[in-house]
Amino acid sequence: MTEKRTLPTSTILLPVFIPAVVVSLLLIIGTISDPERAGEAFNAAQAWITSNFGWFYMLSVALFLIFIVGVAMSRWGNIKLGPDHCEAEYSFPEWFAMLFSAGYGIALLFFGVAEPVLHYAEPPAGAAETVDAAKQAMQIAFFHWGFHIWAIYGLVGLVMAYFAFRHGLPLSMRSAFYPLIGERIYGPIGHAIDVFAILGTMFGIATTLGLSAAQINAGLNYLWGVPVATWVQITAIAIVTALATVSVVAGMDKGVKRLSILNMVLAVALMAFVFVVGPTIHILESFLQNTGSYLSGIVERTFNLQAYTHSDWIGNWTLFIFGWTIAWAPFVGLFIAKISRGRTIREFVVGVMLVPSLFTFLWFSVFGDTALNMIMNEGVTTLVGDVQTDKAVALFKLFDELPLSSFISFLAVLLIITFFVTSSDSGSLVVDSLASGGVLNTPAWQRIFWAVLEGTIASVLLLAGGLQALQTMTIASALPFAIIIILAAVGMWRALVIEGHRETSLQMHMATRRHLTGSQWRHRLKGMMDFPGRDNVEIFIRGKAMQSMEKVVKEMKESGWDARVVFDESLIRAELQVEREGHVGFVYDIRLVSQPVPGFVTAGGASTVMKEENYYRAEVFLRRGGRSYDVFGYDEDDIIRDILDQFENYLHFLDLTPGKLPWEMGEHDDLLHPPESQDKEEK
Repeated sequence: MTEKRTLPTSTILLPVFIPAVVVSLLLIIGTISDPERAGEAFNAAQAWITSNFGWFYMLSVALFLIFIVGVAMSRWGNIKLGPDHCEAEYSFPEWFAMLFSAGYGIALLFFGVAEPVLHYAEPPAGAAETVDAAKQAMQIAFFHWGFHIWAIYGLVGLVMAYFAFRHGLPLSMRSAFYPLIGERIYGPIGHAIDVFAILGTMFGIATTLGLSAAQINAGLNYLWGVPVATWVQITAIAIVTALATVSVVAGMDKGVKRLSILNMVLAVALMAFVFVVGPTIHILESFLQNTGSYLSGIVERTFNLQAYTHSDWIGNWTLFIFGWTIAWAPFVGLFIAKISRGRTIREFVVGVMLVPSLFTFLWFSVFGDTALNMIMNEGVTTLVGDVQTDKAVALFKLFDELPLSSFISFLAVLLIITFFVTSSDSGSLVVDSLASGGVLNTPAWQRIFWAVLEGTIASVLLLAGGLQALQTMTIASALPFAIIIILAAVGMWRALVIEGHRETSLQMHMATRRHLTGSQWRHRLKGMMDFPGRDNVEIFIRGKAMQSMEKVVKEMKESGWDARVVFDESLIRAELQVEREGHVGFVYDIRLVSQPVPGFVTAGGASTVMKEENYYRAEVFLRRGGRSYDVFGYDEDDIIRDILDQFENYLHFLDLTPGKLPWEMGEHDDLLHPPESQDKEEK
């Protein structure tokens, strides 16, 4: 039997926790001791990274998009993120609200007006403040916040969810490297991967908190004349971080989910108001036109590095936004993975990429085109200067030109605060999980610790150089993590290839299993018309099913196979287990499963349980999940025949799997289903 090592049971994984905390504290101490010199160092670092690695960021993001779309369109798109029989944990509206809030709710509020106006006033190419500049501004905004952003989030979330829920590995970035380095993910290499993920997440969250604080400050200044100052922003970070600790203690369902739904409702209400009171027809027209322009020019913009102009525009905008997203990706990816169990890969990709991107395009059309229409057609030219002076005031300057401006601005401040809290508390949950080796249920004090540390980092970076310092740390932390994401994609591709071999094996032998012999056809016909109660099915599993398995095990042991039969009282499950050192093990179990009685059943042809809401089945489960067929009523020979059919499928899979690479047939083959994973998934 292949021994499977697991991470320590302690919620804190010290080799990950200590380096992440030490680096964070060194940054805080160094920045506080000399903010001015720290700001100069941040500026120099950003210039160097942008100059030397801009091409790498752009190429990486393009590869992420190609990979995730390719996987979704392939036959692998039907694979579930979990056992084949599992269902989605959250409804689609709940799921979308949570991933939207985590993804970039703050970014939409901060850049929804500011970015189109700034690109209109200072386009990367062509004359400023023209119709062409307006078109270009909207296309750039779509490009920055469209498919590429969600491809980054989606890819990180997909690899985490796939390896965690499909193969029982820890819900952590290290798990994606199992096909590449095997058991070493539990050693120094795996620890280093999670440390980089934590640091990237911390700086990504710090950037978001800094932007949020600046915009809250701008809103308070507009509403009540609160001065725009760093101390006000740091105070805002402290207060909202305190609120976030309340939510983070409440946990995912009570805290994060409820706040996310509130965020979604407020955001839609805000957008609907501007859509109705703004230039509605113009918004609809520009939405369609800009979407078409974005799609037609997506390839050119993806690889445009302004190589012939040598402008710093791309570093201040595209590379910052993509770097921010890459740094933010461990947090958003792990968060999305946690809420996506039970969805297929194709559902995941469509939900994570298409729906949020379309919502984003509509958001920028509503807010950005309304602002451009005011400037170009209504003479509100002061909006350009105001936004150039301070990007944080853009949203409130727009509201100043609309009805009910004070009320809408107050609503916007409230929305920014709720987004702020959601980002902080969900980020703390994710970082704590990474620092605990993938453990999902951790003590409250740990989550509070990370929430406080995130707020502290954001505050000291604001002291050192404001948003510029936040921007620099984001781009710097994204560099190593971009490499990690590329390698994670390679690891997932190798795992999917292995899964494809298994699917081929099962399909080739399906005819053997479906061929009915002996008394099977009678049992199958009876099963269509009979709906037995729990007691009858339980007696069958304890008796005939167990006896059949024991006969098979006896013969296997005589042939030298490591086989045994186990009965699970909690699940009423008879399980036959076969271990083969150096290979993934074989599991065949027959389990008590409750099902609602079909509505078409009439009393005339009913069983004795027709007055009950449920009937029971003796369903077959393998390592990869339920097979969705019932063997209740089979005699011993039929059960034995079914066991042998499935065992033959298993042997054929091993024979089909390429044997040249060690992990594909050797010690790492338990990737396909680690021995302990199935019980965890099904209980």
